[in-house]
Amino acid sequence: MKRDFRKSTVYQIYPKSFFDTNKDGQGDLKGVTAKLDYIKELGADYIWLTPFFVSPQNDNGYDVEDYYNIDPRYGTMADVEELIEEADKRGIGLMFDMVFNHVSTHHEWFRKAMTGDPYYKDFFFFRKGKPDGSPPTNWESKFGGNAWEYVEKFDEYYLHLFDVTQADLNWENENVRKEVQNIVKFWMTKGVKGFRFDVINLISKSCFEDDQTGDGRKYYTDGPKIHEYLKELHDMTFGTDARIVTVGEMSSTTMDNCYKYAGRDTGELSMVFSFHHLKVDFMGNEKWVLVPVDFQKLKEIVFEWQTKMAEHDAWNAVFWCNHDQPRVVSRFGDEGKYWKESAKMLGTIIHCLRGTPYVYQGEEIGMTNTDFTDISQFQDVESLNHYQILQEKGLSASDALRIIQIHSRDNGRTPMQWEDSEYAGFTSADSEKPWIAVNGNYKRINAADQLKDKDSIFHYYRKLIELRKELDVISFGDIKPLDPKDPSVFAYRRTYAGHELVVTANFYGKDYEWKGAQKLQGFKKLLGNYKETEITQDGVMKMKPYEAAIWYCQTF
Repeated sequence: MKRDFRKSTVYQIYPKSFFDTNKDGQGDLKGVTAKLDYIKELGADYIWLTPFFVSPQNDNGYDVEDYYNIDPRYGTMADVEELIEEADKRGIGLMFDMVFNHVSTHHEWFRKAMTGDPYYKDFFFFRKGKPDGSPPTNWESKFGGNAWEYVEKFDEYYLHLFDVTQADLNWENENVRKEVQNIVKFWMTKGVKGFRFDVINLISKSCFEDDQTGDGRKYYTDGPKIHEYLKELHDMTFGTDARIVTVGEMSSTTMDNCYKYAGRDTGELSMVFSFHHLKVDFMGNEKWVLVPVDFQKLKEIVFEWQTKMAEHDAWNAVFWCNHDQPRVVSRFGDEGKYWKESAKMLGTIIHCLRGTPYVYQGEEIGMTNTDFTDISQFQDVESLNHYQILQEKGLSASDALRIIQIHSRDNGRTPMQWEDSEYAGFTSADSEKPWIAVNGNYKRINAADQLKDKDSIFHYYRKLIELRKELDVISFGDIKPLDPKDPSVFAYRRTYAGHELVVTANFYGKDYEWKGAQKLQGFKKLLGNYKETEITQDGVMKMKPYEAAIWYCQTF
């Protein structure tokens, strides 16, 4: 069955934290199959699964040892085949997460390279150091420290933009590209209907020189042959099947490149993830700081990407959350008094934008950041590295911990809260303890309670997903920001073929009077997180804390 990805919604699953069926404290593929009816009830069209291939798990599966086989922690090939079949019965396509910028140093290719085999050494970037023996460049790994690791037997270094156990692949080598193509074709024959490509815009390195900024990003981000490589991958694999949907994770990318990555007729990808809007609580590109959310910057970035991608007939993935991000209700909303209202408000903003919405497991029930109080509770390699780095920079252990608590990727990785029983129903009470602790608020926030409550965040998300399917103006319409300089309101208009839709959202937990409601004459309210919305005769909307609404009219 061919699905229109513009009318679709993708549900992202981090299998390790989704549902444990074999009592080992880790989620598994059978756990995903067991919850397909839940995802079907939500209304999602695709499931994006983060990697479950054989891996040492130094980066939670993003260090792949074998692309063709299933890590026994998650199950078997038979489990994957059953999941694909059962999802297809429910009209849900499986989207697999492919990590092609790097492989685990346990991968057969790298192990053969380490024997000195020249064929496989050329699969990677082995380089001599500088005359003084220091690394070839001063590039910084995204997980901290230098991006080069010394190999004494070769008197050479290999490149790892991420963890030292994740060696970057040399896409200049045609044999590498052919191996990647074979992997994609293998999973297509298994019935996979989509692919998410991890940090795919980093695969083309331009040159190996020192960077004055020290991070080296300009030498490997959106590199000189990136579009050539993606077109080749498209033409040789997923581009041969119109049913396949693809999305590229684009690290620190530019819009000019994304017009090509995700243009309707450019022959590369269906859509792109960009992350600029999730750096509005950073200091520049530095996330390991504590700064207030810049609401104006958030609006500027979202609207710029929305309008300019539309002008170039290119497509966005739209999202707040994933396995690498804090929980949005903690980040931009309110965990306390207005938890439900703020979670619904944030969902409203995303689901009516131009682009394909992605819902990350637990977002649809308003899961929050971790409640961890000690660094020993964290598992994420990036967080643990930066806990030490922050202290080396002079921060106290308590200040470093506070930054980790706010920004750690583990915020999105605590077990899915299914019910109010022990371990939140993620695993049974007589099983091994979950691999990472369950958030202590699971008795208040869980899926079972929300399925029964028609006013829950879950049912609100279900309605948002339904509206995208029902209204072409959401799927295909143009977008125009409304009152973009307003200090409290996030509002925009969508138009398509005589239909108009307006979204209004108070981004803050206090009453606010928005003077732009005169724009809503003739509109009816389709959905909102409060039953009643007050608009005065002179066009002032008296917005309650975190109030959001969707307004619609026909103009023909």
